[in-house]
Amino acid sequence: MQSIKELYKIGRGPSSSHTLACERACKLFIEEYGLLSRYEVELYGSLSLTGKGHMTDKIIIDTLKPALCDLEFKLNWEEEFPNGFYIKGYNSHDKLVAKWTIFSIGGGSIKIKEKKLHYNDEIYDEKSLDEIKHYLDEHNIDLYTYIEQHEDDLEDHLYQVLYAMIKSVENGLNQSGELPGKLHVLKSAKDLYIQSLNIEDPIEKQKLTLMAYAYSANEENASGHQVVTAPTLGACGILAAIMTYYYKNLHTSRTKLVRSLAVAGIFGNLIKQNATISGAVGGCQAEVGAACAMGCAAIAYLEGLSLKQIEYAAEIGIEHHLGLTCDPVGGYVIIPCIERNAVATLRAFDAVVLSKYMSKIKDNKVTFDTVVHTMNYTGKKLAYELKETSLGGLASEFKEE
Repeated sequence: MQSIKELYKIGRGPSSSHTLACERACKLFIEEYGLLSRYEVELYGSLSLTGKGHMTDKIIIDTLKPALCDLEFKLNWEEEFPNGFYIKGYNSHDKLVAKWTIFSIGGGSIKIKEKKLHYNDEIYDEKSLDEIKHYLDEHNIDLYTYIEQHEDDLEDHLYQVLYAMIKSVENGLNQSGELPGKLHVLKSAKDLYIQSLNIEDPIEKQKLTLMAYAYSANEENASGHQVVTAPTLGACGILAAIMTYYYKNLHTSRTKLVRSLAVAGIFGNLIKQNATISGAVGGCQAEVGAACAMGCAAIAYLEGLSLKQIEYAAEIGIEHHLGLTCDPVGGYVIIPCIERNAVATLRAFDAVVLSKYMSKIKDNKVTFDTVVHTMNYTGKKLAYELKETSLGGLASEFKEE
């Protein structure tokens, strides 16, 4: 598996695959060849079909400024991965300097056909949770120690990630007005949070607070502001809400929160390794489903549960999102994405409670590895129009006003 640092990335929304990945690729192209006179970019797959709503064209043109950029949305992509783009750079004599084939593989991660990227290197030999558990038993260590052994420089990065998550929630709670785009959707996080302050019932108060936090981070994402891939920007609200709630409302230490992010990162990495975190490949089960599983792992760790219980919670988190479609209305990361993050945040807490008490009754027959394998199979079976294309599902039913 790759470094957990490649899972949690801080960047601008609204889509890790569409904005963060494209920005990273263009910056790498400039680093490699310098700022050239002119660029040609051809977008394919989901980058083409929902690129306008996801601001793909804007982020690429802005990143390549002040050079000229001719950008086209195209079909009939024949490369090995379904989501990607070509970039060609020309010098002052209009001579082609280089062409890259870039794959946006989910969560802001990229592969370049013509260049090896060091941050795609695998630093964990174990490729399944069963293999990790065998290693832990063999060396008599816990999961966090295992992570430390492989990534001794991870903690500083996760402190930055934690700060960015909480900051995104704080910023979103102070915003009002409409979200960008043609849907005319009002920002709701601030009003939800104000309502939560006046609720006396502690359970209902907790739920509404968590939902307000999730809305807040996701509305920041939809506005093109800074958020964190966890594991994607479209699913950024779940872990951000959990971290903010534990920090601000339960006064949990930052050190413990950082460690919970590391543990959650292992589960996210296993999904990325053995299935996908790309909505264009696996539907929203790969984004909100994966984020819910990561949230389950983080909460279970924070509540002091055993690894067996953490695994059970994470398995519940992904199992009950199997087959979830990615059908963003109008190509925006707004409907159903924002509300879906709020629902999955609450589901993560419920999954941990179920894991805590069911594990005292019987062993779970479905392992985390099994459900990830099933998720990979299910993603392949989802119809193309239900995987971040806005060609089917809710996106095709909704009529813009």
